[in-house]
Amino acid sequence: MPIHNLIRFDWAMKRLLRNKANFVVLEGFLSVLLENKIKIHKILESEGNKECDDDKYNRVDVLAENENKELIIIEVQNTRELYYFQRMLYGVSKAITDYIYEGDQYSEIRKIYSINIVYFDLGQGTDYVYRGITDFKGLHTGDTLRLSVKQRNTFVRENAGDIFPEYFVLRVNEFNDHAVTPLDEWVRFLKSGVIDESTQVQGLQAARERLRVADMTDSERAAYNRHIENLRIQWDVLTTAHGEGWDEGKEEGREEGREEGRKEGKAEGLAEGRTEGRTEGIIITARNMIAKGIALDIISQCTGLTINEIERLK
Repeated sequence: MPIHNLIRFDWAMKRLLRNKANFVVLEGFLSVLLENKIKIHKILESEGNKECDDDKYNRVDVLAENENKELIIIEVQNTRELYYFQRMLYGVSKAITDYIYEGDQYSEIRKIYSINIVYFDLGQGTDYVYRGITDFKGLHTGDTLRLSVKQRNTFVRENAGDIFPEYFVLRVNEFNDHAVTPLDEWVRFLKSGVIDESTQVQGLQAARERLRVADMTDSERAAYNRHIENLRIQWDVLTTAHGEGWDEGKEEGREEGREEGRKEGKAEGLAEGRTEGRTEGIIITARNMIAKGIALDIISQCTGLTINEIERLK
């Protein structure tokens, strides 16, 4: 029988899973995702580790170090962000530079895993879990560039690309709720907060026992309920603003494209109209969000407009 009344993973990461006694939950998740036994040595300081009273538009991130001194970034993002892929790259780059010091050898650079759990449509694809790696391929022979024997013995890795960061994107909302594999069970929990009572999946057994809403104190439950309500409001506001802006912009783009196409008698007239319509859609979305009182930095993240551009729309 599935167990439903469990704490959301993002809240658990912020409030519970940094406790060493609860590392078993994160270790289970990472071991299943990376297909390798992961033991967390400690949780390091990161932006998301800092407490913030205003978590209405929150993202949560944890920076962990495993026993091999590899760094693992786990981030949960609840709101749509246009430049999210770029932020993934920035986060990894910052972690690399933050944990190597002046005078250190290049050998001190850590392997980094960037794990991104997103609750919005990020990119286009048919899967709900994507892995990004660096792969050095020969332009003429198509072979993979391997490490030398000495490098393989030193780094305990096979290929040159194995040294570079790895990225995982879990597009949680794309999961169809049909769990077959251990990773499926984890994604179902991330999406719906559901864990089978009979599960044997690593980490989920511990999550089932340690993340019960019923075990919260009254003050913890009140704060948690506020967080859930904030998420609902946030999704409603952003989805409505984005939908209204897209629909209006798309319709205007169609009309302008048809008119221009008729006047010019050229296919590029329609294309230009569609482009203008998309731009207008972004502007309308931004104005809708301004009208709903959404913070300028959030509007910028969602639309790609600069703060100055948004200010001029007021």
